[in-house]
Amino acid sequence: MEDAPDPALGFEYRVHVEHLLASAIHRYEGRPSDGPRPAVDAESVERITVRAHLGIVGDRHFGKAAHRSASVTIMAVESVEHVERTLGLAQALDPLDTRRNILIRGVDVDRLRGADFTLDSGAGPVLFHAHRPANPCAWMDVMLAPGAHKALRGRGGLRCEPLTSGQLARGPALLRSSHRLDDGDARLF
Repeated sequence: MEDAPDPALGFEYRVHVEHLLASAIHRYEGRPSDGPRPAVDAESVERITVRAHLGIVGDRHFGKAAHRSASVTIMAVESVEHVERTLGLAQALDPLDTRRNILIRGVDVDRLRGADFTLDSGAGPVLFHAHRPANPCAWMDVMLAPGAHKALRGRGGLRCEPLTSGQLARGPALLRSSHRLDDGDARLF
């Protein structure tokens, strides 16, 4: 028997998990002019394992006390596409260069601030609390394009705490939220 959805998470959205990133190292350390550290393993993955209050297994923030309330970052792919349009870029940017753990399509992720939400890509819902913005940094001008740092202000995604454990995979997913995300404000779309 399937559990009934939490009535506090009354807003439901079909989304698509476009990218998942789990990185054992901080690649964007120091000055952006020095360039990023090389990846030691594949960082873009098909599936991640999330542990309650700890983060993503294998990620650089997993289990770190300083990152408990911000161990997972989530962002809308549409935010990266906004940068492309704003800067008039002819070539698509790589959303993974934002270094966000979960990149989804279909909702304005930044409107989840302060919300509890679940993301379910087929293995059962994982509950998160969206604590604070994942503000873009100067690295975005180096890794995406000059001007990306400014274009991403207010659109950099959120730092979240996982409240339950589970798995997420790339592909279609269901997002349930305590906040309404579609009141006609088509800021990203």
